[in-house]
Amino acid sequence: MYKKIIVPIELGALHSGERAFRKASTLLDTGGEIILLNVVEDVPTYVAIDLPAELLQNAIDDAQEKLGMLIRTSGIPAMIEIGHGRPAHSILATAETHDADLIIVASHIPDFSNYFIGATADRVVRHAKCSVLVDRQR
Repeated sequence: MYKKIIVPIELGALHSGERAFRKASTLLDTGGEIILLNVVEDVPTYVAIDLPAELLQNAIDDAQEKLGMLIRTSGIPAMIEIGHGRPAHSILATAETHDADLIIVASHIPDFSNYFIGATADRVVRHAKCSVLVDRQR
C-alpha cells in the first residue's frame, strides 16, 4: 500500500507511538520503509543559559536508545531519525525530505484548546503533502 511511512513518536507517550508503529507495519508495501521520528524541541536561549550544556545531546541519545529498543522488541525493521525544532514543522520536513507517501500520527483525546485533534496532529493534517492517518489514542 505505502512505500515510505513516517511515524513520529513522542517519548513521553511511547505506548501510543508503538501502536502507530505496528499499524505502519501492516500498511507497508514489500520493500517499503518505515522511519521512526522523534523531535527534540529547541530550548529558548533565555532558558538554555541555566541548563546543562549536554542537555540536547542527552535528549538525542535517549531518543536513539528508546526508538532502537522499540525496533528490537517489536521485530519490525525501521530507520530512526531525530528532528529538531517545532514538532509539526519537523514532521512535515522529514516527510518531504524522504518523499513519504504516508504519515501516521498519534493523537490524544484533546482538550478545549485543540478540540478535534491534537495541536501537532492538526498542523500535520492541514499542511502535509502526503496522506496522513491520525491514530486516535484513548
